[in-house]
Amino acid sequence: MNHELTVLIVEDDPHVLLGCQQALALEDIHSEGVSSAEQALERVGDNFPGIVISDIRLPGIDGLELLKRLKARDRSLPVVLITGHGDISIAVGAMRDGAYDFMEKPFSPERLVDVARRALEQRSLAREVWSLRRQLAERDSLEGRIIGRSPAMQQLRELIANVADTSANVLIEGETGTGKELVARCLHDFSRRQPQQFVALNCGGLPENLFESEIFGHEANAFTGAGKRRIGKIEHANGGTLFLDEVESMPLNLQIKLLRVLQERTLERLGSNQSIDVDCRVIAATKSDLDQLGKAGQFRSDLYYRLNVVTLELPPLRERREDILQLFEYFLQQSSLRFDRTAPELDNQTLSNLMSHDWPGNVRELRNVAERFALGLPAFKKPGSNASQGLGFSEAVEAFERTLLSDALQRSGGNLTQASQELGMAKTTLFDKVKKYGLAH
Repeated sequence: MNHELTVLIVEDDPHVLLGCQQALALEDIHSEGVSSAEQALERVGDNFPGIVISDIRLPGIDGLELLKRLKARDRSLPVVLITGHGDISIAVGAMRDGAYDFMEKPFSPERLVDVARRALEQRSLAREVWSLRRQLAERDSLEGRIIGRSPAMQQLRELIANVADTSANVLIEGETGTGKELVARCLHDFSRRQPQQFVALNCGGLPENLFESEIFGHEANAFTGAGKRRIGKIEHANGGTLFLDEVESMPLNLQIKLLRVLQERTLERLGSNQSIDVDCRVIAATKSDLDQLGKAGQFRSDLYYRLNVVTLELPPLRERREDILQLFEYFLQQSSLRFDRTAPELDNQTLSNLMSHDWPGNVRELRNVAERFALGLPAFKKPGSNASQGLGFSEAVEAFERTLLSDALQRSGGNLTQASQELGMAKTTLFDKVKKYGLAH
């Protein structure tokens, strides 16, 4: 049973309430109990993670009015009504008004469990659909694409939003797997160039003898095998964005030609003497220190200065551990939908490995781990082999604690009182930890 879901029982008879909760607990179904509809309305907020089982006859607001008010808030919320012997006709009418089901007193524990399970399954499906719709609504936002609540990622989103709709060239620095192309696409998609082409070229993936033709294009018969004209990547990106990944791999002689294009905004195809005007924004990405390569004569310094008008640094995953669980859950849900599987629950061992692993492959490696986990395979191919080498025990505990606190603060909207109640922690203790970890609230 999904422990994120709960059954809220609304019953003013304490003996009946206790019996219902005990029957559900024996079947590993979490439940809560309240004695009035007024208390239930306070407990059930937007997208309540569960179902409601309510007696029709209650002091104050009765079960039928409670059904009406709950359905006005959330049409997909399953509400089960408990009826007396003489209330069957009323319950049937309530079914027409949106009640999920009804149970006539006295009902067996088996009947209660069966109805609760079916209603919870429906609620789980409805919440999954809601989550997918929310993701679709958010996918065009930076928060929905650049995932993470760490200060580094918040700052990155701010920088992207600030420079996206400018013509400034951008240099993206980061280790392999940190998401450099994703950032480049966001810079393009959040700019006025978005309707035009986003053209990506991996500078390290082409033989040198093909590179010049690939980036600048060529005329027919410009060289042996050039049977027809080819439009190069720069020209194809005219009006849009050219993304040069692993730009440190670009041959030095072609760096000179690229620099000329950036300076003059014109190019000549191989085999042609005609200049073609081009207007494309250049975003380059590197996993190396181009400044140091320039000093070593391995990269042109003048091209480096032309490219890094704006520099965006992507931190490795090991330096933003508070984002690991959020990213993992995101990739897990994506993978589960793609593989048509139910997302498995995160066990303690996998959680420990996620937080202590050093992530040499960064976000790309984390996605791979999530895909394996979604398929029911061990998240780490060799559990314990290197999952704890990158972080000591106390550091792993602190990283996990920081993540829990950050999540609670986000859910409470920064309300320390509410967050401390949810965490079962004294407010003063929470305040001290918020200061310790530098969490905004």
